[in-house]
Amino acid sequence: MTCLRGEPITPLTAVTAIPPFLASPSLASAVAPFPGGPPPPPGLPALLTQPPSHPGLLSRFPGPLPPNPGFPRPPGYPPSSAGPIPSIPFDGNFRTSALSGGRPPYSFLCLEGQPPTPFPLTPEAFSGPGVPHSARPIQTLEHGEVVCAVMINSAARHIYTGGKGCVKLWDMNAATADGAPATTKSCLASLDCLQGDNYIRSIKMGQEGNLLVVGGEASVISIWDLGGPTPRPKGELTSAAQACYAVAVSHDGKLCFSCQSDGNISVWDLHNQTHVRQFQGHTDGASCVDITADGGHLWTGGLDKTVRCWDLRETHQQTAQYNFNSQIFSLGKCPTDDWVAVGMESDDIEVFAPGRPDRYRLRLHESCVLSLKFAHSGAWFATTGKDYWLNAWRPPWGASLFQVKENLSVLSCDLSADDRHLVTGSGDKKATLYEISY
Repeated sequence: MTCLRGEPITPLTAVTAIPPFLASPSLASAVAPFPGGPPPPPGLPALLTQPPSHPGLLSRFPGPLPPNPGFPRPPGYPPSSAGPIPSIPFDGNFRTSALSGGRPPYSFLCLEGQPPTPFPLTPEAFSGPGVPHSARPIQTLEHGEVVCAVMINSAARHIYTGGKGCVKLWDMNAATADGAPATTKSCLASLDCLQGDNYIRSIKMGQEGNLLVVGGEASVISIWDLGGPTPRPKGELTSAAQACYAVAVSHDGKLCFSCQSDGNISVWDLHNQTHVRQFQGHTDGASCVDITADGGHLWTGGLDKTVRCWDLRETHQQTAQYNFNSQIFSLGKCPTDDWVAVGMESDDIEVFAPGRPDRYRLRLHESCVLSLKFAHSGAWFATTGKDYWLNAWRPPWGASLFQVKENLSVLSCDLSADDRHLVTGSGDKKATLYEISY
């Protein structure tokens, strides 16, 4: 396998025409073949009962319903009534090593013109300031539908979960007296954000926690005012695209960036609720987004197998493009360093930095990597996948810090501001809150 290459390019001024959608919203039979594997099981919500805006993201929300006779569990897979979710911390045999009896290599160094080579991980790679060693589930939130998006509001100790058409607001609670996860079945509020049964894809907060921005399988982005005693709708941003796969809010809370199914990234003024500009370059759906810590650049990943960087202050143009051999499903920019991590449909994670020759390919996930989130400290990042696993990594070389296996595909994750709590959303129709141990 050859190394993936990234090459800076000059800013793009021309726009490549976007091919017409292959799936019609009115035809349930218009679903394209499932990329990279067999079709999802019968009963898959939204993406089969309502064909997605873009068939290339079919595998992003795979098989969220409990297995049925047509979808057998893999060997050793626990029943849905299994006990507490296990957390697997690092131990002496849990590293990339050439020694007999050690774990097979999972971190590979990629240099231009050379095949990937296993990267030796010393014990020092697994510890350090701000580097965790385990995660313990302390609360489950019974959303009732597949949870495609999650967000933690650390200041208010609230969690937001996005499912079919609505976002639910929850209190963060501690574990029970015996240490078992607390189960919460009643939410504080339910916000009807998208019309009908359109799934929520992304939830973000702006203006110091007073504004909620919600995007998903619809042409509108929903805005909610959180400044009062109860959330209330504030407005909608309407785009020409059929769906919004991800949203980001500028650090000052003034602008919203929406990654759309037509490949464009729209920039919105949240105060005036107006369209400011559009970043054009992705030739397929733009699937994920992150903003640099200084607020000067936007990083986006797409179904066109590219990662792109955009200038937000001066030229408002694309400044770099990095090409991959797989669709990009998730992305994160390290807040304290130049490293960018991307999760792909091919099951791999790649960590790279502009201008650096070394790139790291991480292989522990057994299916596509659906979400990725850097800790605010920059010392580690989390990924979740279709394979039911939550993984924690130390950048850039990808030392595996801990693993947790859930009952079904883990579609989304978010971290609290102090990096001590992590929440996941899964096909098990619930969200799980973890306490991170350092």
